[in-house]
Amino acid sequence: MTATAQRLEFTTSLSADLVAEQRRGEILAKPGFGQWFTDHMLTATWTPDAGWHDAGVRAYAPLSLDPATAVLHYAQAIFEGMKAYRHAAGSIWTFRPEVNGARFARSARRMALPELPVEAFVEAVDLLVRTDADWVPSASDDGEGSLYLRPFMFASEVFLGVRPAKQVTFCVIASPAGAYFASGVEPVSIWLSSEYTRAAPGGTGAAKCAGNYAASLIAQQEALEHRCDQVCFLDAVERRWVEELGGMNLYFVYADGSVVTPELTGTILEGVTRASILELASDMGNKVDERRVSIDEWREGVASGDITEVFACGTAAVITPLGRLAWDGGELSMGEEPGPVTTSLRQALLDIQYGRADDAHGWLHRVV
Repeated sequence: MTATAQRLEFTTSLSADLVAEQRRGEILAKPGFGQWFTDHMLTATWTPDAGWHDAGVRAYAPLSLDPATAVLHYAQAIFEGMKAYRHAAGSIWTFRPEVNGARFARSARRMALPELPVEAFVEAVDLLVRTDADWVPSASDDGEGSLYLRPFMFASEVFLGVRPAKQVTFCVIASPAGAYFASGVEPVSIWLSSEYTRAAPGGTGAAKCAGNYAASLIAQQEALEHRCDQVCFLDAVERRWVEELGGMNLYFVYADGSVVTPELTGTILEGVTRASILELASDMGNKVDERRVSIDEWREGVASGDITEVFACGTAAVITPLGRLAWDGGELSMGEEPGPVTTSLRQALLDIQYGRADDAHGWLHRVV
């Protein structure tokens, strides 16, 4: 379902039961990740006749769902993940929200959901952030504190039958988040899944839909059983080409300084952080390349020294160094400390997001 030029009008109904200032301060001091939520949320409804309507901010509260609500049976749901950052002077910014909005629209199209215009997506996020601006951690609270934003859309029509829903709900919620690595950035261990794949050609791999993450959980569970932090998936056809982790894109740094990431094939999610790193690495003088990388090239490259660093990237952790790759029958070490390219790229990206460096690409969007 394609987006229309429909202009959404948003209303605001403030909560009468705000979290007390002292309690909010205690939460922001140690927010963790995904544990606490702000005072408000934003919702909107879509139907074929009325289009998008009833859009606005209201008090954060549980959603009431009929047992026959379509999403509970057919998993017609998508989401995004992004952050709001408070800069040193107190202003609040988001990072490339229009790119998240465009991906949200592509995901909706793939899942036969109505597309929300990018402008409405950005406006909705802005409105919730402005309403709950006091929940954005200050620059001094935590070196990497932010307000994590979760826009999502799901089939809310009450019916049983396999067809696109005729009522859909869009919602945005927000959760204060601390540094992903509370005690400093440390390399993580990766389990290579040989039994499970994340996506197949013609499937939903390029969409940020709920089912992709549900399908990855058994492989993630397997990783934990093998004392690994995350799981890496290979392609579904040849079981040879490296694709991505359960929720993060992959990058390889070579001895000649070149930076390589698996090319987009329709089975890999096009990450916003992934795209930003391509440009930042080029800015820093590294040759960048998007191409297929086989698991043999990864193993042999680390063993020979041709691959010097491997890292993953995503909204939550920004950039995460990989320290160990394990599989059924073996493992290899990739270092116990983050490499220089990984460290430089991570710092460069954070400096832009928090307003400590020049935003040469115009990626920041001011909200407050």
